[in-house]
Amino acid sequence: MGFAPPVKGESEERTMTEEDIKQVLSNFKIVAVVGISPKEDRASYIVASYLKSKGYRIIPVRPDGEEILGEKVYHSLAEIPKEIGVEVVDIFRKSEDVPPIVEEAIQRRAKVVWMQEGVFHKEAGAKAEKAGLKVVMDRCMKKDHQKLINQ
Repeated sequence: MGFAPPVKGESEERTMTEEDIKQVLSNFKIVAVVGISPKEDRASYIVASYLKSKGYRIIPVRPDGEEILGEKVYHSLAEIPKEIGVEVVDIFRKSEDVPPIVEEAIQRRAKVVWMQEGVFHKEAGAKAEKAGLKVVMDRCMKKDHQKLINQ
């Protein structure tokens, strides 16, 4: 079962205000980037590289690879050692791939699930919120950081 990409304005029902997002970006600095690409021209790599340059700890998560941006690649959120307290799970995957990632984020006790631009899953977002996580959908961490923090 596939999910259509969000239409413009569809994700406006989210409850996170820009002030809430600013607080997330200011307070949570350990980011697991799920679906990161080792290719430097891909959005996931560009966003992760930018965040790392701004002092965030990046934890690359993808099914293959050894190292990206000088960091060890983990093949799933569950594989990341517990002592690495993942705070934000930044998702660069298709919307239909989101539910199991959110489930892992809940199990890890992450604080935030962030679905990048074009990634939107209402049911998974509601499940994360019910579990106490903050949820951002269909927004870019890099763009929001540039707009709200790095002004």
